Amino acid sequence: MGSEMCIRDRVDVLTLTATPIPRTLNMSLSGIRDLSVIATPPAKRLSIKTFVQQRSEQGVREAISRELMRGGQVFFLHNEVRSIEQTAQTIRELVPEARVGIGHGQLRKNELEEVMSEFYHRRLNVLVCSTIIETGIDIPNANTIIIERADKFGLAQLHQLRGRVGRSHRQAYAYLLTPEPKSMTADAVKRLEAIEASGDLGVGFTLATQDMEIRGAGELLGDDQSGQIESIGFSMYMDMLNRAVNALRSGQVPDRDMPLEPVSQEINLHVPTLIPDDYLPDVQTRLILYKRISAANSQLELDNLQVEIIDRFGLLPPAMKNLFQVTGLKIIAQSLGIIKLDLGEERGKLEFSKTTKVDPMEIVKLVQQESHTFKLDGASTLRIEKDLSEFTQRLEFSIQLFSRLAPSVAAAA
Repeated sequence: MGSEMCIRDRVDVLTLTATPIPRTLNMSLSGIRDLSVIATPPAKRLSIKTFVQQRSEQGVREAISRELMRGGQVFFLHNEVRSIEQTAQTIRELVPEARVGIGHGQLRKNELEEVMSEFYHRRLNVLVCSTIIETGIDIPNANTIIIERADKFGLAQLHQLRGRVGRSHRQAYAYLLTPEPKSMTADAVKRLEAIEASGDLGVGFTLATQDMEIRGAGELLGDDQSGQIESIGFSMYMDMLNRAVNALRSGQVPDRDMPLEPVSQEINLHVPTLIPDDYLPDVQTRLILYKRISAANSQLELDNLQVEIIDRFGLLPPAMKNLFQVTGLKIIAQSLGIIKLDLGEERGKLEFSKTTKVDPMEIVKLVQQESHTFKLDGASTLRIEKDLSEFTQRLEFSIQLFSRLAPSVAAAA
């Protein structure tokens, strides 16, 4: 069952889908819908071994013969009705022992029913067919599928077609035949790489996320399953969507005049803030942790992440402790509308955004009371002159400064 649009509120909607549909998943990831994933396969079910290869007669003959030798059956998918008879004849010549039948949507109802019945009862062992088989065909003895011109199919459709085999305890195989690589589009290559790499059971969720990145996330309130988002990128699209959803949840109207790119936050206390190579040698894991740390929205979330990292990799080195402390300071600065804090051993500066939550009178009061430390530099910059030789001094000074500028907001952060 695909995704559908609900035209009334206060209606509970259940959407069931076995294939990756970007629009449905997009609604779930953005918080519009709840998501539940069934990732436990039936007992003794094996994952389907998937091969992407250039079409050759020898390869087709070997794939079909191997399945027939173990008493199995084969789906040969050729999705052009005008040449499907010729393809069936070619297979009869390549594999003389094969009992070949043809099934497609332009056959009369009784003819199609007869062919499928013969294939189901094993009187035929090779079915040359169109994509008509993707609609709920369940034949446990058919455990090899060969898909011609796999580059012409979408990722969801390839996943659905591959699922027509491997429906028993026997090992199943899927062969995705392609023309010369130069004749395929870049997106087609990405789709084939994704389906070949995702051979494990329960990979529908992973494929759906890759499908969104390749062809777009689909229209949330429209009929199109795909959508073009290359112009802004997937990450920017998700940021915009999350911003709109959060605004609607809080009873506000999304501000379309707000800059698309969030104001960058810069906190520099002139101390090493990194994940050392000797603590975590794997580059990919380090990048993932950097992203998770920078994406933390609260001190509690940051503390939980710190506990997780210590549990996985051991006690934090000094540079990584600094990273967590500076990130915690960044969270407070973000809540106050402070876009930059640069604080060295003797001097520094504080820059406020146009939408800062700091009361201007608090800044004026601070300058008046401690003119030897604080000086205004224009409408949005506060200059700082103070001897802070140690990192701990600079950190404590910054926290106290934020508390003085906006006590209630800093305390909440």
